[in-house]
Amino acid sequence: MHFRTRAIHVGNPPDPATGAVVPPVHLTSTFVQPGAGQWAEFDYSRSGNPTRKALETTLASLEGGCGALAFASGMAAIHCVTMLLRPGDRIVAGSDIYGGTYRLLHKIVRPNGIDVQLAPSTDLAAFEAAIDRRTRLVWIESPGNPLMSISDIAACADIARRHGALFGVDSTFATPVLTRPLELGAGIVMHSATKYLGGHSDLLGGALVVKDRELYDRLYFLQNATGAVMGPLEAFLCSRGIKTLDLRVREQCRSAAALADRLVSDPRVRRVLYPGLRDHPGHEIAVRQMDGAFGAMLSFEVDGDFAAAKKVVESTHLFRLAVSLGAVESLIEQPASMSHASYDRADRLAHGITDGLIRISVGLEAPDDLWQDLDQALTAVRA
Repeated sequence: MHFRTRAIHVGNPPDPATGAVVPPVHLTSTFVQPGAGQWAEFDYSRSGNPTRKALETTLASLEGGCGALAFASGMAAIHCVTMLLRPGDRIVAGSDIYGGTYRLLHKIVRPNGIDVQLAPSTDLAAFEAAIDRRTRLVWIESPGNPLMSISDIAACADIARRHGALFGVDSTFATPVLTRPLELGAGIVMHSATKYLGGHSDLLGGALVVKDRELYDRLYFLQNATGAVMGPLEAFLCSRGIKTLDLRVREQCRSAAALADRLVSDPRVRRVLYPGLRDHPGHEIAVRQMDGAFGAMLSFEVDGDFAAAKKVVESTHLFRLAVSLGAVESLIEQPASMSHASYDRADRLAHGITDGLIRISVGLEAPDDLWQDLDQALTAVRA
């Protein structure tokens, strides 16, 4: 079946008890067992829940994995992966990563004795040079957050394989609609399900999808032991959102491309970061590994400093000033003070996240309305 069909049907059979086309939400915390010491498929909702399993079945199908695990948040999912490591091991991560991931790696993982090294995953030689014999995990985002960098996933997978390291990709921005990292050699793909998978700003969740059963079993053990699982109501909402994922993402991509073209020619804008632009350094890779579109996230810098960017993001009306992304409503934020404020300032600037950078998540509003909103916000800076 095609992607769009699987998103609707895989994991979502009619309810066998009633024939309902929408599966019921299993809000139970525990399940009656056939006998003492005899275990049915479900016993306790931390270990497994039918509603969560339905979502996980859908995600595994869409990403081409052997199994999926749904978590309470995207950060819980990433944290679970880092728990595979031991003191003395090293993580090499791309330098264009979400601020929450930076904080987890530097403020939580590193103090526990695991070395953390950031390197540009767009520069394959520099990226491989950061990997040593202690490296057990290689982690990237593509597109990156917030600079929209594009990494060659297949090439990074080859590097990790040569060094015997596990390779994981945060594919939240691309979604499985556009990129499926497991097909390109990754061992793990991660999603913040809060974003495009749910798509309506009404749930918090994360997911891991893997292609190796032994790795799946190890991650399941960690998830079950630590308990950061997605609740059944959130799983239901996420499953519902995924049914329109393909339609939403492709329409949002069209609007984002239109806005990027307008911003490029605007004298009030210093530069635009969007993989769909032909002069984007990762454009050709994006053409190869993204399925016919370039995402609905873009960033741009305005002339001026921190205050100028702050004025722009505070002057929009349709674009809501909020962190997060991927939903039907468009969002705008200033990474320096919001999504990437957890960076040490010197490190943030060293990695190219300037004070004047603005990140937008393009929703499903009419593109002309969104442009008018950005236009008046850019004008407000000079008022």
